[in-house]
Amino acid sequence: MKMNLSKKGIKKFHKKKPLIQEDDLLQVKDTQDWVSFVDSQGKIVGTGYLGKQNKGIGWVLAFEDRPINKDFFEAAFAKAKAKRSAYYASEETDAFRIVNGEGDHLGGLTIDLYREFAVFSWYNETLYQNKSLLIQAFQQVFPEVKGAVEKIRFDSDLPESAAVYGEEAPEPLIVKENGVHYATYLNEGLMTGIFLDQKEVRGQLAEGLSAGMTVLNMFSYTGAFSVAAAMGGATKTTSVDLAKRSLEKTKEQFAINGFDPEKQKIHVMDVFGYFKYAKKKELTFDMIILDPPSFARNKKKVFSVAKNYGELVTDSLAIMNKEGLLIASTNAANLSPKKFQQMIEEAMDQAQVTYQCTQEYRLPSDFAVDPNFLEGNYLKVFFYQIKKE
Repeated sequence: MKMNLSKKGIKKFHKKKPLIQEDDLLQVKDTQDWVSFVDSQGKIVGTGYLGKQNKGIGWVLAFEDRPINKDFFEAAFAKAKAKRSAYYASEETDAFRIVNGEGDHLGGLTIDLYREFAVFSWYNETLYQNKSLLIQAFQQVFPEVKGAVEKIRFDSDLPESAAVYGEEAPEPLIVKENGVHYATYLNEGLMTGIFLDQKEVRGQLAEGLSAGMTVLNMFSYTGAFSVAAAMGGATKTTSVDLAKRSLEKTKEQFAINGFDPEKQKIHVMDVFGYFKYAKKKELTFDMIILDPPSFARNKKKVFSVAKNYGELVTDSLAIMNKEGLLIASTNAANLSPKKFQQMIEEAMDQAQVTYQCTQEYRLPSDFAVDPNFLEGNYLKVFFYQIKKE
């Protein structure tokens, strides 16, 4: 099917912007077929598809007149696999992303590798309806993958997690990252137990950044940062998360790495409630890690990174030792690195502490980013060395 680009759409195509918005087209037609995008001279300048998701209404897969078929996807997968050669060669890491959506010119799909098992995440219905074609191409390029599951990340009546093909992954599936072991569960809903985009930050902790420190990990989920910090020589870790499952999951992560979970502090409670508790008990920390979800709600409070991150920084500084390290992180795509850093530093200025940004992290190389779509580089992590008067 052919669709005509608007003037705005033609300009975006010249800049090779892969995301399609409604006003990029003269007329939007509802279709799950592959689409040829046509300029004002009637020339096909790209091929892709329409499929609504939170970012827009579709993706360009190739900025040329090219058929979208099994050969196309095989070539795309082979190119993506070659990009990750360093990860395949590593003996320290066996869980990483092998296809990162538009970063690998396959907008709407991500695929993660957990040892010999793959996790497909579908972000719109159009690509999902063509999944048999993509799975065939994938198996051709990744014959070593023993089995795959899928996660449905668009509005649908489909089960959010289901088997795709091959063997079922054991539960837990123990993966390795930077020499640290993590228990993952590929068949439990949308979450697997670890966020692979934070591998470089965890790597810093595991390699000794946390040595000799007391570490507080807020919004800890399954305690991955805490375990990495303990591996790196932290004297004590404290993990805080509101989800009840975080307790057993975090204990498991410590246990599989040879640590006694009972010697680590794990609290199932609201983060802001913990700040008050720690202040009352006069608890202080050398390192505090803040990695909240972009948006969260509990019975008392609605939290948004874009509005409330400064509060987290303020509360953290109140329970930090006279010298400490703050690791401030967000995956909020709607917040620019500059704005995020400004929020952090405004809170520190108000607290009248001396600070220096010592490191900055964006997405690791397995989370490939299209240079023409830098909005896809959503992760922002800043390390701040703090001194209090």
